Amino acid sequence: MTDCIKLLPDHVANQIAAGEVVQRPASVVKELLENAIDAKSTVIQLVVKDSGKTLIQVIDNGTGMSPTDARLSFERHATSKIKSAEDLFNLNTKGFRGEALASIAAVAQVELKTKRPADEVGCLIKMEGSKVIDQGVTTCSTGSSVSVKNLFFNIPARRNFLKSAVVEFRHIVDEFHRVALAHEQIKFVLNHNGTELFHLPISNLKQRIVGIFGQKISDKLVPISEDTDLVEVSGFVGKPSHAKRSKSEQLLFVNNRYIKNPYLGHAIENAFEGLLAPQFRPSYFLFLKVDPQTIDINIHPTKTEIKFEDDHSIYAILRASVKHSLGQYQIAPVLDFEGKVDLGPSYSTMKQDAVTPEVSVNQNFNPFEPSPKESAFKANKTSNGNWDSLYIGLQSSSNSEEGDSMDFDNDTSSQLAAFDAPEQLQAKCFQLHRKYIVKPLKKGLLLVHQNRAHQRVLYEEILHKLSNAKGNSQQLLFPVDLDFNQQEKLVIEELRDSLDHIGFQFEGTDRLVLTGIPTIVPESEVGSVLDRLIETAISENSDHHFSQSDLLATAMSKSLAVASGKVLGQEEQIDLLDKLFACQAPNMSPDQKPTFSTWSLEDIDQSF
Repeated sequence: MTDCIKLLPDHVANQIAAGEVVQRPASVVKELLENAIDAKSTVIQLVVKDSGKTLIQVIDNGTGMSPTDARLSFERHATSKIKSAEDLFNLNTKGFRGEALASIAAVAQVELKTKRPADEVGCLIKMEGSKVIDQGVTTCSTGSSVSVKNLFFNIPARRNFLKSAVVEFRHIVDEFHRVALAHEQIKFVLNHNGTELFHLPISNLKQRIVGIFGQKISDKLVPISEDTDLVEVSGFVGKPSHAKRSKSEQLLFVNNRYIKNPYLGHAIENAFEGLLAPQFRPSYFLFLKVDPQTIDINIHPTKTEIKFEDDHSIYAILRASVKHSLGQYQIAPVLDFEGKVDLGPSYSTMKQDAVTPEVSVNQNFNPFEPSPKESAFKANKTSNGNWDSLYIGLQSSSNSEEGDSMDFDNDTSSQLAAFDAPEQLQAKCFQLHRKYIVKPLKKGLLLVHQNRAHQRVLYEEILHKLSNAKGNSQQLLFPVDLDFNQQEKLVIEELRDSLDHIGFQFEGTDRLVLTGIPTIVPESEVGSVLDRLIETAISENSDHHFSQSDLLATAMSKSLAVASGKVLGQEEQIDLLDKLFACQAPNMSPDQKPTFSTWSLEDIDQSF
């Protein structure tokens, strides 16, 4: 038999490696930006066209490369960062594997221009599918310029798996945020399709956060600074009032490298225990500085996962640091046992003369005469007669033809009096704890969750409008200037057609102005509706939605649904039940949670 194991050609091996390193255009952005940072650049410009599918270009003013280094940089596992295996545990640079340029060149057309400060001319290299198609000299500025064109041009299947242009560009912006946030000493500029979206000058960390996420976050940040022998913690956390339903503003860095670590993320969220509702997530921008020898960052091709030598201690220190800052800045409730309690007179009454108190006594008071309130109560009680008469009509036999009635015993008047008001018992349905709607049935009981039920009703109404005729729009007398950051504007732009169809009307692109709203949305709820919509769209769980219409209907139904705790009148309760059971799927909310439950007489009897 002939041998069957053979070495793969270099271009095939490079494409396999590219499948791990280059997953989408955002992966290319991350690798090129990190290379520019390692080159000791002070100004980095990112140019993107067609959401990275046509062009991704990174221009820096770093150290540049010689012609030999420029050519070797496209070879697999060629790097200047490490020389031995021991160096893997003492890394202070972003890249070290030597895979980035080789992997990118395997699936795209790459053009590199680079020049060192001492060189008179620069070097030009053009690659296409791991092959060198041109190499020579060129005139260029000091530093490097890497242009990646037609990503996945030689792997059509990979290109077909890319999402829409707006979604892919949103991932690029996320990577840009992560790199720019960790290096406020570097100037970053982002241009997309000829428009400058971000211009981040050299600044401090807080100014960089505000430059990325908008001015509205400026007064919502709580600083954190703790230094221990094991780890140094610094950065900011958001106040509980700024919490979001998504994790879009949760950024954790280790030695200025963005990482994903659910274990440490849980430590931060645990520090907010008791301050946030269960569905909300805190915002944080935290930086951990540890000894490079105590971590291993070589466990994932994208270098976003890190293994710690003592993660349990870091968990405790991180949690304590966040709790300490929340208490120090009086965000969390604290008890001050060291403060002096002054029980003396106030300054305003200190120089006033003492006044003898006057006591008034009713000389005609007779304790044996009934008070006016008692007389009115007795008269009212005599006129109303026996309270048991209020429950006449509630009793029925088990064979009653009325389908929405229940059986009551003759001696249950004392138990029925435990309800808030006897009038509720005469109604066909009533509200329980301002959260549930209770309706007696012929052979049991119906318990409806009013918030989830209203979500289902609104969800199907909005989905019907999106699928059929265009919704009516109500023009605003005073247009609203929307204060959104660039990431939030991208979400609005992605959903703009669906929003226009349902009744939202916007003007402008860079500066969004709201001029019209759907008739089903109160003007006072516009802000919360759009915030919920954006958070739903950028959350990690938004992928389960079938379409933009489904996402929009879910977000709007959650924002507009009647909240638990709101009192509903009798007609409102009946109307909500009628609309719920007219829905196509009345038993589930848009989040696939039950909207009601039924209790049979047998189930109720078994509880006694």
